[in-house]
Formats: sequence, structure tokens, C-alpha cells
Amino acid sequence: MQPTAPLFRRISRLALTTKQVNGGYYKGTGSGSMGRHTKHGGYIIDYKKVRTYVVPKDLKDFKLTPFVTKTMEPLKGSFEGDPKGGLSGERYLDRWKRENGTD
Repeated sequence: MQPTAPLFRRISRLALTTKQVNGGYYKGTGSGSMGRHTKHGGYIIDYKKVRTYVVPKDLKDFKLTPFVTKTMEPLKGSFEGDPKGGLSGERYLDRWKRENGTD
């Protein structure tokens, strides 16, 4: 059974899936590679391949607006008395015990 001609034209315009073509077709995500794999299982970043975005200098008179408001002040964490800052494992465990109790 064949689809009708208008339906067949509509189907042919849709994007291909891996089930519609032979083996070896890999669609991917469009992200691209930013480096290469080593033979030891590591990954080396090639900074010539990394995408960089240049922000225009004067954004005050810019017509397009960002999704984030410009009036929000940056939040700053306070880590007094902790030499490792916010990444301290002791600080994380103390907070977890305060919020969840001890087992």
C-alpha cells in the first residue's frame, strides 16, 4: 500500500531518522568536537575548535534584550572562616548534617 501523492511529498520533506536509512547513518547532535581522544582514555581540548562569543562593547543602546534582567545585582557567597571557600567537603558535610540530621 502506497501513501497518496500529497502525503508522500510531505513525508519526503521531513528530517531523516536513523530508522529510515541504511546502517552507518549517524545523525549526531550538531555539537561538534572540541578536541580529540587519547589512546589512554583521556581527552585533549583543542582551543582552536572551542567556540568563543564576542560581546559588543556598548550594550546600553542595543535594541535586542537578554533573557536575564540587567537590573539584578550579582550574588556573592560568604565563606568566612573556611580557607577552602565554598568547595570545602567539610562545609558540605556540616550543612548536610544540619539539614538532614545524622543517621
